[in-house]
Amino acid sequence: MATSGRSHGSTTAALAFTLAVVSVSAAFSLYRWRRREEDLENRIKEFEKSLGSTLEKSASERKGRVKAQQALREALAQTESHDLHSTIYPMRPIGTIQSCFSTRNGTPRQPLLVSLARACLIFDPALVPPASLEGLEEYSHCWILYVFHLNTDIEKLWRKPSQSKLKAKVRVPRLNGERKGVFATRSPHRPCPIGLTVAKVEEIQKDKVLLSGVDLVDGTPVLDIKPYLPYSDSIQGASVPNWVKEDCSLAVASVTFSDTFSSSITSCWKLIEKKSLYSSADEFRSLITQVLSWDIRSMSQRNKPQDTLDEEIVYHLVLEGLDVSYMIDNESNILVQDVSLPKNLQDVAGS
Repeated sequence: MATSGRSHGSTTAALAFTLAVVSVSAAFSLYRWRRREEDLENRIKEFEKSLGSTLEKSASERKGRVKAQQALREALAQTESHDLHSTIYPMRPIGTIQSCFSTRNGTPRQPLLVSLARACLIFDPALVPPASLEGLEEYSHCWILYVFHLNTDIEKLWRKPSQSKLKAKVRVPRLNGERKGVFATRSPHRPCPIGLTVAKVEEIQKDKVLLSGVDLVDGTPVLDIKPYLPYSDSIQGASVPNWVKEDCSLAVASVTFSDTFSSSITSCWKLIEKKSLYSSADEFRSLITQVLSWDIRSMSQRNKPQDTLDEEIVYHLVLEGLDVSYMIDNESNILVQDVSLPKNLQDVAGS
């Protein structure tokens, strides 16, 4: 019985010790949980404080931007009322045209006249992220606003507008040189050298737009593009002067090629095919035909008196960096003689 009592006492002591350990462990766990909860609450408060500070700073910056924009508009309005020429607006090109037309000569006078006239609009990634072009592929055509950057008077027009001697009337090719007011024409020589054209959207490639039917020279700076909307951009019943309707006034009678042209284009094509906008030499030849189907000569060249016209005169057209030489007779029949690398590139190719 004494042994049983001692055993019972030992069991009771062990149980008490175990309960004490469990109690201490539970108390410690509760303490750690409370500490974690307090730490979490403190971190949440810190995040809330940081977020509040960030939102307050953002709101303050936004107010500052709004005030700055308002001040800018007010300054521009005041400047405009005193000196129109000193007014400056925050505009700059968002991209550049890589065109099949290497020079102004031969570039169509209007869009969509040459369906094979291709170009690639390459955007500045710092200004135009690829997401900006999402959805443009759903449109067949787009408007392009650009700068007539090759105008011979552009430097005077921008730096010394009072000395630009801008002409109020310009010669119209369809009227054989008869003059019309500059705003009644599509002349590139304008008080503000901004051009507007429409082109067919062929494909979107990240920061590039492939176009066709263009009338843009290589290197043209682009200010903006907008989708073409037939329901608002095509005006039913719109009227134009009769001279604008003369579609055939600049059309030539025929375009033929010399017997040696095929061998010339085959040799030249090997030098440009990797960077060309065209898939084959035959397609490039079709481009030449379409471009020369319209008389691309200047007014002075076309209006030269017939009795002094040298029938052997050779004209030049530069497409895709290649020099295309041709002749045109008194009946507007064109003979394409040859195609070659420009002289400045012939030396490079031969070295």
